[in-house]
Amino acid sequence: MKRLLAYSHDTYGLGNIRRMLGVCNHLVDAIPDLSILLISGSPMVHSFRIKSGIDYIKLPCLSRTKAEGYAAKSIGIDLQETVQMRSNLILHTANSFKPDVVLVDKKPYGVEHELRETLDYLHTNLPDTKLALLLRDVLDSAEATTAVWRKNHYYEAVRKFYDLVLVAGLQGVFDLSKEYRFPCAAKDKVRFCGYLGQDEKPRHRVELRRKLNLQTEKLVLVTVGGGEDGFDLLKNYLAGLSPRGGAQGFDSVIVCGPEMAPERRADIERLAAGRAHVQVREFVTDMVGHMDAADVVVSMGGYNTVCELLSLAKHAVIVPRAKPVEEQWIRAQRMANLGLFRVIHPDFVTPANLRGAIDELIQRHDEQPRPPSLDLDGLPKIAGHIAGLLSEVSEVARQPRLARQRSIA
Repeated sequence: MKRLLAYSHDTYGLGNIRRMLGVCNHLVDAIPDLSILLISGSPMVHSFRIKSGIDYIKLPCLSRTKAEGYAAKSIGIDLQETVQMRSNLILHTANSFKPDVVLVDKKPYGVEHELRETLDYLHTNLPDTKLALLLRDVLDSAEATTAVWRKNHYYEAVRKFYDLVLVAGLQGVFDLSKEYRFPCAAKDKVRFCGYLGQDEKPRHRVELRRKLNLQTEKLVLVTVGGGEDGFDLLKNYLAGLSPRGGAQGFDSVIVCGPEMAPERRADIERLAAGRAHVQVREFVTDMVGHMDAADVVVSMGGYNTVCELLSLAKHAVIVPRAKPVEEQWIRAQRMANLGLFRVIHPDFVTPANLRGAIDELIQRHDEQPRPPSLDLDGLPKIAGHIAGLLSEVSEVARQPRLARQRSIA
């Protein structure tokens, strides 16, 4: 049995864990005899569909306080103690599981360098283990990202520890290695894999629309990911709708997200009660199905959301996050330049311009969006690279694993 250890740090929102679980679910389907152990700090990991062949270890939660700043989220101890606890759990997991391949999401040393001890241990004691770093298409502005990578010695980490850097994006849309000034030793390891299209298209659009008991023929879905910073978008959206009992040409389903503060979700529910044809949900397990059921989607610009919209060829209005990091705004601009979505900067969104963009797309609902010319085969290409790394250690993997292990120093 081949073994893969996946790390997803998950300090903010649902994006990282959704993306990593999507990759892991594809890998167990694509690669025979693969066992995956996922390490995650997400408080929502238990809520997602996890296929046979995958299990997970839950780390104590961290929350992001500002760009590149963190704090313990729930257990009332300081950051340093929490990170050390997480680091110990990761190290002992790697020591016990003895992976053939390690797949690390986004941060080469993990949050607050919590992977450093594990990387050193693998490098010294399990040198046959292969490591791959998974990066989304855009991390942040070039200036901010290069500063962080230099400060945290990430370029050196890639050179020393990693065999491949797998980019879930396209060089022609955003050349990550050029924008972020990767040195040659790191750039040579970069593989652009394409965007992560959906493995399976939803097949229950009619049934889902029936269950929603729509009052009109049109549906707008509004989603703000985890929801921690989605209140303003939802408030602007609701302010642009007709009052309850008035004429409204479409139904709305609003998904607040599980991380929206309860008092803010209560405010949204109160505002929605005064508007026509609005349903409010905290969280839906089948977000892709709801997107497919909608005629127009209003959302922020997270990586997973953009990939889902591209896969479904949906009309969408994107109001991306622009701070504390510019990732979503940069991605949204590139997509808007390709004519794929309508984009409104969050500093300039109003009830009027948001409603105007929605009305325009609603009127064009029978017009299929231009099929994206972007490569959406990221999942099979990532699987191909992981299979290649596994094949490099296959002979070693057939040896007794205890013979490959030396004790933790």
